Amino acid sequence: MLNSILYFEQFCIKNFEKLEDEFLKNPENFAEYVFGLTDLLCKLGTEMLRDSLETMDRMLCESAFRRKSWTIEAHHTKTLVTSLGDVTFQKTLFLNKQTKQRAYLLDQILGLEPKQRLTEDAAARMLEEAVQTSYRRGAQQVSLGTQVSRQTVKNRIHALKFPPATQTSEPKKKVDWLYVDADEDHVALQFREKKGDLVKAENGVKNNGLIAKMVCVYEGKEEETIPSRRRILTNRHYFCGVNSGEANLQFWDDIYQYLKNNYDLDQVKKICLNADGGSWIRTGARRLKGVTYVLDGFHLEKYRIKLVSHLNRKERTGVLEEFRKTIRNQTKKDFRELVENQKKGMPKWRKQRPIFCPTRQRRNCV
Repeated sequence: MLNSILYFEQFCIKNFEKLEDEFLKNPENFAEYVFGLTDLLCKLGTEMLRDSLETMDRMLCESAFRRKSWTIEAHHTKTLVTSLGDVTFQKTLFLNKQTKQRAYLLDQILGLEPKQRLTEDAAARMLEEAVQTSYRRGAQQVSLGTQVSRQTVKNRIHALKFPPATQTSEPKKKVDWLYVDADEDHVALQFREKKGDLVKAENGVKNNGLIAKMVCVYEGKEEETIPSRRRILTNRHYFCGVNSGEANLQFWDDIYQYLKNNYDLDQVKKICLNADGGSWIRTGARRLKGVTYVLDGFHLEKYRIKLVSHLNRKERTGVLEEFRKTIRNQTKKDFRELVENQKKGMPKWRKQRPIFCPTRQRRNCV
C-alpha cells in the first residue's frame, strides 16, 4: 500500500489540482473535467491493485511455511484485464521440492486459471453488454481503460454452462390462467463440432441448418407503467434449447416441472399453448397436462388468406370476415362447412394442398 500512497502524492494530487484549475478557468468544460477525474481515478485504482498483488507475492516469497515445500524458481510479469483497466504486476514461479511441480502460488490463491487474463468483474461487465447488444460492444465495454477481441467474447459466452431451472415458489401461486408461447428460429451454422464437418446432401445443400427452440411461460399481460399502448408479460420465465428426439421430450418435461413447482395446477382453469403448429410444439402440447393448443394470430391470418386465395379482391374481403366470425363465435363443425363451401370454387390443384384448420379453442384463450 505504501507504493500506492506515494503514487497518489507524487502523481495524482498534482494532476487533480491541474484539472481543477482548468475547470475553474473554463467552467463550460465540465464534461472534460469529469472524464479527466475518471481517468485519474482508474489509474490510481490499477496502481493500488498492482501494489496489493505484488505485496501478496512478496509475502509468499518471504513465508517460512512456504519454504518447507516450495523453492523460488523465477519471477515473471503478468497483465490482468480488470474492469478498471490493465494491471501489470510481478509474480513468482515456485517449484515443489517433492513433486517437482511448478506453479504460481499467487494465481492459485486468486483462483486464476492458467493463461487467464480476464478477472471476474471484467468478464461480468463484458457479458452483460454482449447479451444486450453484440460481441463488438461487449469487447469494448469489458473495461474502462482497455478492450479485448470479439473472439474472446464469443469464447467466453460459448463456454458458459447454465444449470437447469430449479426455481420454486413457496407457497405455490394460484392463478386462473397460464400461457405458454412457443416459437423457433432457424440458424445457419458454419460448423457443428469443428470447421469442415458439414456434409452436403445429394441436392448439394449443406446440413448446416439448426432450429433454436424458445418457450416463454407467463401469467398474463398488464399495461406499462407509463401511458402507452404497449403491454408487458407478467412473471415471465424463458426456456431455450436446440434439442431433438428424446432431448426434446425432456425439454417439455422441464417446462412442466417448472409449472408444477411454482403453480397450483389444480386451481388453473386452462393452460394455453400459443404457437404456429410446428411438430415439436405439438409434441409439447401432448406432454403438458391440461394444455389447450392455440394458433397464434399471425399464422391464423396467414391460413385464412390461403383459404380465399382463389377469389378476386372484391369477393375476398367478405369471405375473410365470414371466416373470422365463424372462428371467433361458432363451432369447428360450422368452420368445416364453410371450408367445404369454399372448395367448390377452387381449382383442382388448389384442393389437394392441405391447410391447417384453426378451431374454436382460440376464442377461449384470447
